[in-house]
Amino acid sequence: MSVGLLLITHEGIANSLLETANKMLGSYPADIKAIEVPLDAPIENIKVQAEKYIKDIDHGEGILILTDLYGSTPSNIGCDLLEINNTRLVAGINLPMLVRVLNYSELNLDELTIKAETGGADGIIQCRCKNSV
Repeated sequence: MSVGLLLITHEGIANSLLETANKMLGSYPADIKAIEVPLDAPIENIKVQAEKYIKDIDHGEGILILTDLYGSTPSNIGCDLLEINNTRLVAGINLPMLVRVLNYSELNLDELTIKAETGGADGIIQCRCKNSV
């Protein structure tokens, strides 16, 4: 993966998604970092950690930031990080979004951002199962 990937979510989400994706896919690239934001976390400390992670995973192709709930603290932190050159943010992370991003990791930042958005949306389906009412 040439584009760095930073997940910023509420506690218990980012690492669970990464662990599940890893089990499904067998592995994932090393240039992924995750931050789980506790409800009582000092926001400035989280921003400093996120900026450090971005420096660690930015190999010149940009950074895609995935957050959970738009308008929440994790996405607000992500919005602040958009001031850093060559970053994109997609809120509403779910497993289909993450798997799509990992499966298309060779794409450039703009293309990967679109894959994240469509992967998340396409993964939301009302199921009409055989035994459902």
